[in-house]
Amino acid sequence: MTSILLHRLQKPLAACLPLLLMLTVRPLIAQFQAHPEAAAHSTLPDAPRPSTAASHPNLTIFPHSDSSRFFIAGQANIIFQAHGPFHSPYQGVNSLESRGEYKTSLLGTLFLGMQLRRDPKSSTDILLNVESSGGRGISEALGLAGFTNLDVVRNPNLGSTPYIARVQLHQTIGLGSKIIDAERTPFSLSTKVPERRLELHIGSMSMPDYFDINSIGSDSHLQFLNWTVDNNGAWDYAADTRGYTYAAVAEYIDKDWSARYGIALMPTVANGVDLDWNLRRASGQNMEVELRKSLLGPLVSPDRKGTIRILGFVNHARMGLYRDAVNAYLAGADPKPDIQLHERYGEVKYGFGLNAEQELTPDLRIFTRLGWNEGQHESFAYTEVDQTIEFGSDYSGHGWSRPNDKLGLTFVSNAIKKDHQNYLRLGGLGFLLGDGKLNYARENILEGYYNLHAWRGVYYALDTQFIDHPGYNKDRGPVLVEAIRMHVDF
Repeated sequence: MTSILLHRLQKPLAACLPLLLMLTVRPLIAQFQAHPEAAAHSTLPDAPRPSTAASHPNLTIFPHSDSSRFFIAGQANIIFQAHGPFHSPYQGVNSLESRGEYKTSLLGTLFLGMQLRRDPKSSTDILLNVESSGGRGISEALGLAGFTNLDVVRNPNLGSTPYIARVQLHQTIGLGSKIIDAERTPFSLSTKVPERRLELHIGSMSMPDYFDINSIGSDSHLQFLNWTVDNNGAWDYAADTRGYTYAAVAEYIDKDWSARYGIALMPTVANGVDLDWNLRRASGQNMEVELRKSLLGPLVSPDRKGTIRILGFVNHARMGLYRDAVNAYLAGADPKPDIQLHERYGEVKYGFGLNAEQELTPDLRIFTRLGWNEGQHESFAYTEVDQTIEFGSDYSGHGWSRPNDKLGLTFVSNAIKKDHQNYLRLGGLGFLLGDGKLNYARENILEGYYNLHAWRGVYYALDTQFIDHPGYNKDRGPVLVEAIRMHVDF
């Protein structure tokens, strides 16, 4: 009886999410109002780069020099997530567990850098990041296309042993005489750069370091937590199971616009640890154009910033077609649909994305993402999404004397194509999904958070995600996932 009551209450509870978040944090706000921060910075850093805090002594544990040739910083992100029991007449090996569960993840990163050449017109950086990813995600990060914690490694057997996340050479080549101020980040150490320039990044990296960035929804450390909120879910970007690859990225940056291209190594198998170093047979290519201009014209104040980004990607890898796996099963050739039995080199997967953000007032910002891929080939590197649409906003705490606090709310709806649906309906398994059956519906997610700046580089956040049709299955759910996050910028 209790479970039935909870099930009936979930939808109205999600509808009240913004109010619930505000009521939850009001006592915390009152507690800290007596001690407002002096000279606090009014905006969040441009995600996912965690470095903006590093350049402001009051937003990091330790001060950081902008003039030193060397750079050292660090961060730690601890996320506790839980959900209660939810309706589920059946489940498979890749399902979100219908019983109540809770899990904790810990992600720690050491950012190191050195400037080999400090001339603003031609600077050279060497960057090294060492990372440790511990703990686990709910249901071992299975059963959801839009999984609830971006920090979770999709292979829990890798453990928390530290590894090199990024090691790369960053070269800036000036193309004009005008020099402008720049913010020092773990990905770029110069504080003076040419306004018109070419930037090259070569080495180990995560493709979202440079593509599909959104200052409102890209950072699981200070903003939203869901995979398909912080990144475009339909962008199957090249990466190993930890989210990293070896790549080369070239960026042309001008005053009001940028263009970038990247080529990266693909994993040898879907969600694999190992990368294929033969670029002639496997590669991930990414192209993006970015325009920095107000998107609402005369409808907002002239000083309100806006940005739109258009992304395209083409992946070549040893992939399978969902239709081939389904047809082989229906013909009796395979005992169950298994796309791995039909993988071959020379297959191509492609897609597009749109990413936009706009300031409405000094405290209120809105954003959106749209994504599409061809959906016939297997989801290979990021998550099982063929189409996605997202819109959301965040609001600064200036109004209640908490300028470094943020309140955010977003909605994302994910979908898969017919061949992908049939594969899961007949009992096939992806690297994330597989309930054994499928009564298809779009996976819809509503997420809200309140991020509270406690002291220097210490933040606490409450996060709630309401998920309808988990894993695209109308027979299961809905489920409410709650989280508490602690983030520290050292």
